[in-house]
Amino acid sequence: MSGAGARGLPDGVVLRLRHDTRVSEGGRTLIGGAPTTVLYLTPAAQRMMRGRELELSGARSRALGERLLDAGLADPVLESLPESPVPLEDVTFVIPAYGRADGLERLLASIPRAHPVIVVDDASPEPAPIARAVARRGARLVVLNANVGPGGARTAGLAHVTTPFVAFADTDVVVDDRVVPALLRHFADPRLAVAAPRVLGLHDGGETNWIGRYEAARSSLDLGPHGGNVRPRSPVSWVPATFLLARVDALGEGFAALREGEDVDLVWRLVAGGRRVRYEPAATVRHDHRTTVRTWLSRKVLYGSSASPLAARHGKLIAPAVFAPWGLAFAAALLAQRRWSAPVAVGVAAFAAARIARRLPSSRHPRLEAARLTASGVGATLNQTSALLVRHWWPVTLVAALFSKRIARAAAVAALADGVIEYVRLRPRLDPARFILARRLDDLAYGFGVWRSAVRARSVRALLPDITCGRRSR
Repeated sequence: MSGAGARGLPDGVVLRLRHDTRVSEGGRTLIGGAPTTVLYLTPAAQRMMRGRELELSGARSRALGERLLDAGLADPVLESLPESPVPLEDVTFVIPAYGRADGLERLLASIPRAHPVIVVDDASPEPAPIARAVARRGARLVVLNANVGPGGARTAGLAHVTTPFVAFADTDVVVDDRVVPALLRHFADPRLAVAAPRVLGLHDGGETNWIGRYEAARSSLDLGPHGGNVRPRSPVSWVPATFLLARVDALGEGFAALREGEDVDLVWRLVAGGRRVRYEPAATVRHDHRTTVRTWLSRKVLYGSSASPLAARHGKLIAPAVFAPWGLAFAAALLAQRRWSAPVAVGVAAFAAARIARRLPSSRHPRLEAARLTASGVGATLNQTSALLVRHWWPVTLVAALFSKRIARAAAVAALADGVIEYVRLRPRLDPARFILARRLDDLAYGFGVWRSAVRARSVRALLPDITCGRRSR
């Protein structure tokens, strides 16, 4: 694998512990990542840390840095990464196009002139406007005789790229001259294959309808303000192909022949091969969100429809929820809604905390750390159970609610609590009632897509949670 055996990030780069990495025992213990990792630092490693930061300087600090990166405990500080020596001429834009000539025009106008550009017409019903837009930009046009979807079109364009880097951009995106230089800095990491920016709305929500304002606050493409090492079941488990910057030699044959989820598949294949993928929210592109009910819901259904194809390729990694055995028992006790439910749930959590404490022999306060880890697990369990009820499993929930007041009550609480929590967290430019309505419609459409894909695949694999033990101690 090209670059994988190199020594890693250069001296002078600063790694900063992630916002969700907890430091305890006077800096001796780091807890975070996904699955949760408990990392005990040696006295020498503690001396290398400066608060929550580690500046790479020499082989020992780089080795520590690699452990922090691989465990998902720290991220590189963008400003500390060296300016990339790669000129813009060495980054080719590949743009899959199917109709939307106006969006293509807007995108081409936003791309700095130094970049080579390849536009792949994916058998558009009206190819002439696309050809004219490409000619005006002086770009290269590749015309496909049959529609293969965006993933196939990107791969067709990749075959014509002769530069060491490629930027994939969709026609509903607008870029600027800062995004590529910012992302290129991350390629100081020789293991990095792909870097992705944050995808924000073309409008901030003030000048659009209620769906547009919801999308401005909670688009499926916006992965949030915190960057990270992208990998399955991490806080950032995928990045959208709306805009990606990649090493050409790391991509192999490119995207799989999938109509949906081709970006998730690419990322997970790269990670499985030992590469890194990074999400950098300090770099941004703007996306023209769908704002009519029909197109918006259709897009959410499309996202959900990727579940079964991805399950066929990646197995349990696509599971809609991941429970520790004790977490499953905790959730079942609460859903029973009996007099004994709360005491049993508390007992299950206490039992889990005791077991975790026994697995932390190197901690100075194992019971305290176990209690904190258990509390975190309880929160994750409640969140995932809620998502199953109102998102992934809503057809089953709906039928069950017709016969069980307890299920109906649990679903109502989950739907309302989730909406309120998200509203308070995001503070959207939208009233609470319409935000919660949009949130529920979002979940219903996505869940419908998941079930539709399961029916087509004749498999329930994408609907089944995974039961696993996720904590690691090192």
